[in-house]
Amino acid sequence: MLVLATVGLTHYLVLAAAVFCIGVWVMVTKRNAIGVLIGVELVLNASNINLVAMSRYLHGIDGQVVALFVIVLAAAEAAIAVAIVMNFYRNLATVDVDRGTSLKN
Repeated sequence: MLVLATVGLTHYLVLAAAVFCIGVWVMVTKRNAIGVLIGVELVLNASNINLVAMSRYLHGIDGQVVALFVIVLAAAEAAIAVAIVMNFYRNLATVDVDRGTSLKN
């Protein structure tokens, strides 16, 4: 007999916490700008998981609307960050964020 476990709010919250921790770890440990951007995206996705899960289990649509705004904000952030990384690479020929101190006046 096959018994299916139901997925509850706790499962979503644990998943979001794990994705958030992985995102923070990536932001702290990566030296290149692309890796840091991936970490930021993971943190934003963890917040989206929380918002949508709360919306689902608290029977509201506010979480889904806020998650949509976070997705739009993440897209805008990614576009601006890619432009900054391209300018950084053009000036220094590297994406190593530790070399960014040489851009000071």
